[in-house]
Amino acid sequence: MVNTIFELIWYFFIYSFLGWCAEIAYAAVKHKKFLNRGFLNGPLCPVYGFGMVLILIFFSSLKGSFVFLALGCAVMAALVEFFTGAIMEKVFHCKWWDYSGYKYNLGGYVCPQFSAIWGIGAALAITFLHPLFTPLIGMIPLFLVKTLAIALLVVTAADFLSVTGAILKMQRTARIEEIAAGMQEVSDKLGGAIFRWTQKRMAKAFPNLAKEGENALPQAFKRKQKEKSLVFAEGCSFHKLVWLFFIGAFLGDITETIFCRITAGIWMSRSSVLYGPFSIVWGIGVVVLTMMLHKYRDKDDRYIFIFGTIVGGAYEYICSVFTELVFGTVFWDYSKIPFNLGGRINLLYCFFWGLASVLWIKNVYPFLSKWIEKIPKKAGAILSWLFLAFMVVNIVLSAMALGRYSDRYAGKPAENSVESFLDSYYPDERMERVYPNAIIKE
Repeated sequence: MVNTIFELIWYFFIYSFLGWCAEIAYAAVKHKKFLNRGFLNGPLCPVYGFGMVLILIFFSSLKGSFVFLALGCAVMAALVEFFTGAIMEKVFHCKWWDYSGYKYNLGGYVCPQFSAIWGIGAALAITFLHPLFTPLIGMIPLFLVKTLAIALLVVTAADFLSVTGAILKMQRTARIEEIAAGMQEVSDKLGGAIFRWTQKRMAKAFPNLAKEGENALPQAFKRKQKEKSLVFAEGCSFHKLVWLFFIGAFLGDITETIFCRITAGIWMSRSSVLYGPFSIVWGIGVVVLTMMLHKYRDKDDRYIFIFGTIVGGAYEYICSVFTELVFGTVFWDYSKIPFNLGGRINLLYCFFWGLASVLWIKNVYPFLSKWIEKIPKKAGAILSWLFLAFMVVNIVLSAMALGRYSDRYAGKPAENSVESFLDSYYPDERMERVYPNAIIKE
């Protein structure tokens, strides 16, 4: 596992560099000159590296089908680009790229045209390019692989702090020379030089940040002064997402339980955790769906249905791979249902995700949002943190119990007091009652 992590770090830097090269080529064709299109000063675009690492983890098993691989890569690229853009705008109060001029874009962060290009490009890279990197990394001594990986992470972290510090200096007057340099005892002159160079580069590479010229750039980064609202969880805020997560997890569990009763004729637990009827898959799905589509609830139903079908299917596939990798357990298997993909998803349930998306965005979310905002602000915030603390403990305990459940299946005895506690309080009988469809993988 440790060696695999270091290999993934290498893949992160390889694809970050290749992504940077692609951005440079695109900028050269469009602007007829060299522009460093990366967020960092170095020749890296981390969003490409991070996206490719996630694709390698979750979709490498689809290499046998280029169409499904490209589709999965496109969805992953869209998710990474959307949330990266949204987070960066939240932190720096400015958009770093804008697809608003393209049809069917989501908040200007992503658009299907570019997502399709990223998907096909990533699928081609995995099919033809990635097989070349694996043996090359294998030829490097393991000690050197680990040492260089750590060194690259340190340098990249310093570069990240440098750029972030320079940008934040545009928002406030506090000195950031030490952060900008990223190392000890760096002179103020070097820090100022990094700041000025980064400022000029950002103005050239990201015209959206400074359409009125370089001198106007600091103004683009000024924090927006917002009046404090007296309404609890106004808009798509953190506290509202916490409440929606719990409501979505509860409704998803109840829906699946009733569905199993109708189709299979039995009542069975569909919970993801040991305590409470909560489906984490549904809870996270509701949060992701709300963050991406809450501004588009007035869009045509077909638009939301197609989005929910594709993204929901990819999300369920990712969840299936994640639980198998982490817990060694398969919680659902659609192998007996027609039009399935590796038993992880099937076309019928993907359509169900699409219908659920329409129902949620059009009807359920506006209703719940209105009622959540009626909760007293102070009490609502306290309850949010209590809910969150409860669920964190619940998830951690459930994960530990599942891990021990897999170990018992493999014949591993308890080696410490924690594992003995898990064996006593969460024996196989209880785990099979909570997770009746769980299949332990060899």
